[in-house]
Amino acid sequence: MSQTYLTTEELAGVIKYDCRTIRERLKDSVLLEGVHYFRPFGGRKILYIWEAIERDMRMHGSAMAIPMANGEVCHG
Repeated sequence: MSQTYLTTEELAGVIKYDCRTIRERLKDSVLLEGVHYFRPFGGRKILYIWEAIERDMRMHGSAMAIPMANGEVCHG
Protein backbone atom coordinates (compact mmCIF):
# COMPACT_ATOMS: atom_id res chain seq x y z
CA MET A 1 0.00 0.00 0.00
CA SER A 2 1.51 3.28 -1.11
CA GLN A 3 1.21 6.40 1.03
CA THR A 4 2.07 10.01 0.34
CA TYR A 5 4.44 11.60 2.86
CA LEU A 6 4.55 15.38 3.21
CA THR A 7 6.75 17.78 5.15
CA THR A 8 5.09 20.48 7.24
CA GLU A 9 5.67 23.01 4.46
CA GLU A 10 4.17 20.72 1.81
CA LEU A 11 1.14 19.95 3.99
CA ALA A 12 0.62 23.66 4.61
CA GLY A 13 0.48 24.25 0.87
CA VAL A 14 -2.05 21.48 0.32
CA ILE A 15 -4.49 22.33 3.13
CA LYS A 16 -3.91 26.11 2.96
CA TYR A 17 -2.80 26.51 6.58
CA ASP A 18 0.29 28.30 7.83
CA CYS A 19 3.20 26.03 8.86
CA ARG A 20 3.16 27.61 12.30
CA THR A 21 -0.53 26.77 12.76
CA ILE A 22 0.15 23.15 11.87
CA ARG A 23 3.06 22.92 14.33
CA GLU A 24 1.43 24.82 17.21
CA ARG A 25 -2.31 24.16 16.94
CA LEU A 26 -2.96 21.05 14.88
CA LYS A 27 -0.04 18.76 15.72
CA ASP A 28 -0.84 16.58 18.74
CA SER A 29 -4.38 17.93 19.10
CA VAL A 30 -5.95 17.04 15.75
CA LEU A 31 -3.01 15.41 13.96
CA LEU A 32 -1.84 12.48 16.05
CA GLU A 33 1.56 10.82 16.00
CA GLY A 34 1.31 7.30 14.63
CA VAL A 35 -1.96 8.09 12.86
CA HIS A 36 -1.37 11.28 10.87
CA TYR A 37 2.40 11.68 11.14
CA PHE A 38 5.57 9.93 12.20
CA ARG A 39 9.23 10.65 12.83
CA PRO A 40 11.35 8.56 10.45
CA PHE A 41 14.26 6.77 12.06
CA GLY A 42 13.38 8.27 15.46
CA GLY A 43 14.66 11.70 14.43
CA ARG A 44 13.25 15.19 14.78
CA LYS A 45 11.92 15.49 11.24
CA ILE A 46 8.18 14.94 10.89
CA LEU A 47 6.47 13.41 7.86
CA TYR A 48 2.71 13.68 7.55
CA ILE A 49 0.64 10.89 5.98
CA TRP A 50 -1.61 12.64 3.48
CA GLU A 51 -4.16 9.83 3.06
CA ALA A 52 -4.86 9.67 6.82
CA ILE A 53 -5.19 13.45 7.08
CA GLU A 54 -7.48 13.68 4.04
CA ARG A 55 -9.67 10.83 5.33
CA ASP A 56 -10.11 12.44 8.74
CA MET A 57 -10.65 15.95 7.36
CA ARG A 58 -13.54 14.65 5.26
CA MET A 59 -14.98 12.40 7.98
CA HIS A 60 -14.82 14.92 10.82
CA GLY A 61 -14.91 18.14 8.85
CA SER A 62 -17.96 19.81 10.34
CA ALA A 63 -18.73 17.65 13.36
CA MET A 64 -17.65 18.41 16.92
CA ALA A 65 -14.92 15.87 17.61
CA ILE A 66 -12.50 15.41 20.49
CA PRO A 67 -9.35 13.46 19.58
CA MET A 68 -8.43 10.68 21.99
CA ALA A 69 -5.00 9.34 22.87
CA ASN A 70 -5.63 6.00 21.14
CA GLY A 71 -6.22 7.75 17.80
CA GLU A 72 -10.00 7.52 17.89
CA VAL A 73 -12.38 10.48 18.14
CA CYS A 74 -15.10 11.20 20.70
CA HIS A 75 -18.10 12.98 19.21
CA GLY A 76 -19.17 15.16 22.13
